[in-house]
Amino acid sequence: MGLASSSMPWRVMALTGHLGLILLLMVWEIWLDPFGVLPRSLVIVLMVGPLLIPLRGILHGRPYTHAWTSFLSLFYFLHGVGAAYAGEQFAYLGWLEVLFSLMLFVGAIFFTRYRNREIKQLADG
Repeated sequence: MGLASSSMPWRVMALTGHLGLILLLMVWEIWLDPFGVLPRSLVIVLMVGPLLIPLRGILHGRPYTHAWTSFLSLFYFLHGVGAAYAGEQFAYLGWLEVLFSLMLFVGAIFFTRYRNREIKQLADG
């Protein structure tokens, strides 16, 4: 595997985690188990909105965006763990959120690492 392709599997993992989180949270709130106290639209904006901010940079493969999005994924990890332990019928949704947030975190960290190495090697000649 060449240097130019060493960051690609990590990018795919980060993309899968990111898009998986968006889809999961939308399906969770709209159809499966809506949070009854607040309006659905508010919960969707609060839960999915932060994931939409870095979406363009993630889709374009920008290392800086991946780096700070890894910190954002930790919020979803904590939310998923809490939902998995607190929920009865829909605990699996919390575990799915944990899985996708870990995929985003690991994929973003390693993509940033290997992509920056590729950029440095290209700059060095």
